[in-house]
Amino acid sequence: MRSIIGITGNYDGEERSFWVRDYYVQSLEEVGVTALVLPPTQATDIINNYLQICDGLLFSGGGDVDPVHWGENARRGLGSINPLRDAFELELARQALKADVPVLGICRGCQVLNVAAGGSLLQDIQSHLLHDQNAPRDYPIHAIVVEKGSLLQKVLDCQEIRVNSFHHQAVKDPGRGFKICARAPDGVIEAIESTKHHWVLGVQWHPECMTDEFSQRLFYALAKASQ
Repeated sequence: MRSIIGITGNYDGEERSFWVRDYYVQSLEEVGVTALVLPPTQATDIINNYLQICDGLLFSGGGDVDPVHWGENARRGLGSINPLRDAFELELARQALKADVPVLGICRGCQVLNVAAGGSLLQDIQSHLLHDQNAPRDYPIHAIVVEKGSLLQKVLDCQEIRVNSFHHQAVKDPGRGFKICARAPDGVIEAIESTKHHWVLGVQWHPECMTDEFSQRLFYALAKASQ
């Protein structure tokens, strides 16, 4: 039996539709697991069912997280928010951390993990470095430096790689039990990982859109941790 990895889905209120980009599904299927899209919900019994069904979770990318969830008011530069998705993903993340389920958070997903653990975010990055690229989605736009000895370094087997970038929020203060494991040259946090769970990792870039060996290693590692 293949392991089942749940992917958090998005919700479009105007279209009344649930959806997820096919990159995520394809990336998981390529490493031999079954991808299952999880529609956002506030029903705790359904969230508990998701956790019982899934061997691991992938928190997907998307819009901004409402800063009310880390005790701030919205500031100029904040993008669109989705209250249903915020509530769903934060609760799912908290329950997944309690249950020690293997988790990979991508872009927004990295930020959700951090907020769920009590951390905070930068609402709008101010930097000379481009973090929201105008280039093909699979094109690496800037470098990151990975912490030696970290889970991420062990997964990538490398301490410096180039990544794509489509974000304007980022981790500010790591949540409880999380540490920084990669930064961009301007100091922006590019990855966090848990210090107390079996396998919980958040990356700020979009490996599902990349075709390099480092991106594939991330999905292989998630698949292995979820077996």
